[in-house]
Amino acid sequence: MTLKLHTALAAVVLAAPGAAFAQTAPDWAFNAAVGSDYVFRGVSQTEEDPAISAGVDVNAGSFYAGAWASNVSFVGDTDTKAEVDLYGGYRTETAGWNLDLGVVGYLYTGQPDGADYDYVELKAAASRAVGPATVGAAVYWSPDFFGAAEDEATYVEANAAFSPAVKWTVSGALGRQFVSSDFDYTTWNVGAAYALTDNLALDVRYHDTDEHAFGEVYGARAVASLKAVF
Repeated sequence: MTLKLHTALAAVVLAAPGAAFAQTAPDWAFNAAVGSDYVFRGVSQTEEDPAISAGVDVNAGSFYAGAWASNVSFVGDTDTKAEVDLYGGYRTETAGWNLDLGVVGYLYTGQPDGADYDYVELKAAASRAVGPATVGAAVYWSPDFFGAAEDEATYVEANAAFSPAVKWTVSGALGRQFVSSDFDYTTWNVGAAYALTDNLALDVRYHDTDEHAFGEVYGARAVASLKAVF
């Protein structure tokens, strides 16, 4: 783990919530999923192959922390096999808005020398319930983005979800990735999730970007995933 990532996670996850963790019994949750692809911000992270992932979350009062991992595969890279995300933050509510301030660290196992894949992002998100729908927006900022030495990056997104019937949720998002090395692009997704049981859901989603010229992994695709939470 890089020094900047260790410092950022320690500041948010360990130092700040110390009192809350001491006073509130932690609430643990686990998740696992299998999907036809792993798509992140419109881009396939597995060269359009299936993905298996798992994670753990802990909440104590308004503070949270977690870890998540998935297999990955990048074009021209036969060494990097997995992505491991570590994250933490603080959630609160004000004037009907749910606010989420946090930090996410992305780590990649076995990456080639000099690949510079590991990076950290600061996050600020807000969402609000409007009848049966929820609308939201988020901003992520990184001082040293994935594979882009010393390049800053900002991702902004607007999203919405709607439950037209019991067990069904329709959702979508529109985002823009800005990178100082001119690899900017716009991405969007729309899909529906169906709760098979209280702990198991099936999601079918369409993803696309406006920069297919960047490579096949930026192209349009439909992805089906099955996720369990317990």
